Amino acid sequence: MRVAVVGASGNAGTALLRRFGADETITSVAGIARRVPDGRLPAPYDVAEWVQCDIGRPGEDAPVVDRLTEAFAGADAVVHLAWLIQPSHMRSALRLTNVEGTRRVIEAVRRAGVPQLVVASSVGAYSPAPDDVPRREQWPTEGIRSSEYSVDKAAVERLLDEAEMLQPDLAIARLRPALIFQKHAGAEIQRYFLGRLFPARMLAEELPSLPWPTGLRLQAVHADDVAAAYREVVVRRQRGAFNIAADGVLHGQDVADMLAGGRLLDVSPTVARNAVAAAWHARAVPVSPGWVDLALQIPVLDTSRARHDLGWAPTIPAARALREIVDGIAAGDGGGSPPLRPRGR
Repeated sequence: MRVAVVGASGNAGTALLRRFGADETITSVAGIARRVPDGRLPAPYDVAEWVQCDIGRPGEDAPVVDRLTEAFAGADAVVHLAWLIQPSHMRSALRLTNVEGTRRVIEAVRRAGVPQLVVASSVGAYSPAPDDVPRREQWPTEGIRSSEYSVDKAAVERLLDEAEMLQPDLAIARLRPALIFQKHAGAEIQRYFLGRLFPARMLAEELPSLPWPTGLRLQAVHADDVAAAYREVVVRRQRGAFNIAADGVLHGQDVADMLAGGRLLDVSPTVARNAVAAAWHARAVPVSPGWVDLALQIPVLDTSRARHDLGWAPTIPAARALREIVDGIAAGDGGGSPPLRPRGR
């Protein structure tokens, strides 16, 4: 099989290249990215034939679609992973890449006659959940209105709904993973979510205490397990939505036991949101307060469909995936692509 991966140089894309490189079923890979690796390519980036393309380039609709169509020619599947999280103060730029860029990918898939499109959605596409009951893929995907990330993920879901109606012969699948972690993404996670002022090296030692918004719980999944799910969707030519998360739901005490010797400091969600809002407006942190709203309202994911229809099961528990990304942030770890560059480079 030939697979084209849009956003192949990022966190999930890097893991997917690792997976494809070890898979005899995947005979060739086209890697499409805004910032492509250059020079002598280290593994796993040497698996792909690289095409530079900014899917969110303003005012360039026809040239972008043409370039994507050419890159997709002869592909058995397109996996669309590209997503823009920063700069969070430039809302129009985020939407141009995330929503308009996805529309361009869908159009290029149609023009190139690719039979399958697999798109990275997210737990963030879901509507708020009032409890911790695990939700299956039928839970509404209207997003959380105060989160720009969630609003864009929900908009992409509507684009895919429309494409399914207009192109019934196109097999469209969408993966809705929890937080995706791997050690090589440590420096990237700090840049995108914590900011350059965050004292990352202190994570190498036990924290005095862990401030934690009351009621917050997390699901996570290792990037390699996400890549395994994408592989199964592609090879089995699956359609529809799949929740992807590792075993274990992490609450504040679980994380405090890992990072702070069990010392948990409960913080009111309102206080947490106001603090993030003040820091974001002061340009001290890169994430907007909408991320707090998102974290507190998303549902817990039921992954039974992926397990049944894909034969998929996570190999790394959520707590271990979290431990790995914490270690990666502390060390400023990275990889061989521009998005995953280590701290200080």
